[in-house]
Amino acid sequence: DETPMPEVDAIHNIQGANHFSPMEGETVTDVAGVVTVLRSDGFYMQSTEPDDDPATSEGIFIETDGVPTVKVGDAVLVSGIVKEKAPGGSGTDNLTQTLIDDVTVEVVSSGNGLPAPTVVGEGGRMPPTQVIDNDSNGYVSAKTPFDPDEDGLDFYESMEGMLIQINDALVVGPTNAYKEIVVVGDMGAHADVLSELGGLVIQADDFNPERIVLDDLLVELPYVDMGDYATEPVIGVVDFDYGNFKILPFESVHFTSGGLSQEVATDPGDADVLRIADYNVENFSTNEPERVAKLADQIVNLMLSPDIIALQEIQDNNGAPNMDGVAADQTYQAIIDAVVSLGGPTYGYVNIDPKAGNDGGISGGNIRNGYLYRLDSGLTLVDAPHGDAVTPVGILVQDGKPMLSLNPGRIDPENRAFDQSRKPIVVQFLYKGESLFLINNHFNSKGGDMPLFGKVQPPRLETEAQRVQQAQVVFDFVSALLAVDPTARVIVLGDLNDFQFSPPLAVLKTDGLLTDLVETLPVEERYTYVYDGNSQVLDHIMVSESLLSALSEFNILHINSGYDIEQRFSDHEISLATFAIE
Repeated sequence: DETPMPEVDAIHNIQGANHFSPMEGETVTDVAGVVTVLRSDGFYMQSTEPDDDPATSEGIFIETDGVPTVKVGDAVLVSGIVKEKAPGGSGTDNLTQTLIDDVTVEVVSSGNGLPAPTVVGEGGRMPPTQVIDNDSNGYVSAKTPFDPDEDGLDFYESMEGMLIQINDALVVGPTNAYKEIVVVGDMGAHADVLSELGGLVIQADDFNPERIVLDDLLVELPYVDMGDYATEPVIGVVDFDYGNFKILPFESVHFTSGGLSQEVATDPGDADVLRIADYNVENFSTNEPERVAKLADQIVNLMLSPDIIALQEIQDNNGAPNMDGVAADQTYQAIIDAVVSLGGPTYGYVNIDPKAGNDGGISGGNIRNGYLYRLDSGLTLVDAPHGDAVTPVGILVQDGKPMLSLNPGRIDPENRAFDQSRKPIVVQFLYKGESLFLINNHFNSKGGDMPLFGKVQPPRLETEAQRVQQAQVVFDFVSALLAVDPTARVIVLGDLNDFQFSPPLAVLKTDGLLTDLVETLPVEERYTYVYDGNSQVLDHIMVSESLLSALSEFNILHINSGYDIEQRFSDHEISLATFAIE
């Protein structure tokens, strides 16, 4: 039988309906609870006498000096100091965790049953499905309104340190490099936009607060893919770290395959079409021969050998971390040869070597944007001097038509907008007697942005301003091309590292000069990347009016982002546009 607890300080009073304890800094005595989960640096405990307010958590972390000596099921009385600590330190963007430190622990009895976990989802507490936080404008503070019914940030905070249960957990974020899995309960039945493959698609006003991360701190988690689902309830304790609320399961979690498979492009057959693909190949080098073979297989058997492939993250010939040289001719040639070995067509390549260490990315890799183009497709490069790393390409006028002064050329490569970032590379082809301009981009990463569930709401997007500047440079160039010839065929494509509804994309869509083809797809198909379980668009193909009217198909080939870190080739998907050009 469970031992009755005396009247003492209660966990829910310490937690309060807030992100900060109303008792922070105070010494508390004989806080009662049952030990639910052990860690190497402390333990979680939970009250057996909850209050009637779901906004006040009934669980709390007890920090110990070294490995705790208590056991799961021990009824304990804890005395110590209430503290708020941000995982990783106050210099991070993390929310704080309410805990008791400098503790003395008295074990009252052992072998007690654990409090029943709170069900999150149907039959329990329903998580918010749209709003993460709409009460703050800056740092989350003790004065911030606390609304767990509406705000995902507050919802999970109200269960900090408690045991919770997710029924019918659906994988929306496959196993990542940190062995984390992102799930949503009830097979995603209450998600606003669920993709056909089982992903949670973001929208401008919805970054899916119903997601929650499973962390492998206490037990080893399996490698799983998007669309897989748990065969039994997932039970664990609510924790926070690395910008996310997490469940720490303490028993093995088993999943059933959802049958994820790779998409294959539509076979054009004998149709007279021009097929253009965009693909970030994630730090591609010839140092891993199996990746060369895999990319060739994807080009031939999944993409069905498009006429043009715009590539990002092509490394130099010796790859990272080697620091010698920036040439990438051998990298391109390895892809070309591997495609031919699989029975594919012969490609040519378009490349401009960057200045060493000048374009960001992995050290020694000298990643750059470039092109492959089929030599049998009727595409020819317009004759002009070949550009270099630092000379800006200009626009000449010949017989009333725009011509590049360099082909290929880099657009304003010394502009500070492209400091430690990839420079846009523009190429001019002739196709059926008319020019076709492609601008291949890889804008700066979102890596410095604050987390969605961080201590600042709404999160500060520290990297966005640079992408806005980069987008403006590209837009100005496109505008200049179209000013010479409003019917010019212009394509802006690549890894723009931002969403279709973001400010950088708004710049590129100014005056309707360019149309983002992803916006022609149903909402549930709009993703090229999955981050923390959010399916989102980072890669784009944008076209001028003359090409929009010639568009016959646009598709995103979902072949990577749903797969676990061990299986996928890249973290990006392939975008593929087909044009019937007269």
